[in-house]
Amino acid sequence: MTMAKTFKKTKSAGIAQTADRHYLYEKSVQNTALDYKFINKTFSRIRGREPVSLREDFCGTARMCREWVRRRETNIAIGVDLDAEVLDWGRVHNVKPLDTAQQLRIKLLEADVLSAETAPVDVIMAMNFSFQLFKTRDSLGRYFKRVRDCLVDDGVFFLDAYGGYESFREQKEKTDCGKFIYVWDQATYDPISGDMTCHIHYHFPDGSKMKKAFSYDWRLWTLPEIQELLQEAGFNNVTVFWEGTDKHGEGNGKFKPATVGEADAAWICYLAAER
Repeated sequence: MTMAKTFKKTKSAGIAQTADRHYLYEKSVQNTALDYKFINKTFSRIRGREPVSLREDFCGTARMCREWVRRRETNIAIGVDLDAEVLDWGRVHNVKPLDTAQQLRIKLLEADVLSAETAPVDVIMAMNFSFQLFKTRDSLGRYFKRVRDCLVDDGVFFLDAYGGYESFREQKEKTDCGKFIYVWDQATYDPISGDMTCHIHYHFPDGSKMKKAFSYDWRLWTLPEIQELLQEAGFNNVTVFWEGTDKHGEGNGKFKPATVGEADAAWICYLAAER
């Protein structure tokens, strides 16, 4: 993502010294199979046809672009990001392993999402809360308007959001990913401006640590604000998709349209904005 600051490895010995932060990010943060399933199913239900063209904004390693072209031989994908280093990593690790025909259906652009020139597409997506790097209503509104302009007439914009009362706390959350521990660090939060500084750290079985593998300086936008700005940008219909729960009260990965949510400690949802 473009909001991630330049990373410098520490002198920590052990696994952390040679670990690949982009590989770790893909394994701990992204779930492109889930994103694809949701986008393809939702678009098809809304528009009565399958989506073919995708633009992945803030694409990072372009993992979703890879997922997209592998799913259907007619699918094409465009990835947009400002970070040349992460795009180069994606070309080597996500594009190159594809067959020739699939590679030809991916285009990666080192560009600003506010000015990138691309052909109109069926779907634009901004996942992993990447749009939150825009800290003002004016800048986020301009981005949403730009997205709308870059969609085909019946295109749909997909994004995700998170919240809950724990999202405003300065805290660290650890997740065991098997071969490493993923640490989400909400380092600072300003309740007046909504500005946040967050980091991702990785801890390894040998005791070594990769600190601040990724850092984010953004604003924690609320769902009402996001919906209002999408509507102000000209989107005709904005739908929130809330995650269901299993018998233990945990998220089950199934998202359905909702107009009323639950006051959970922490939640993640999808939004679909129709052009």
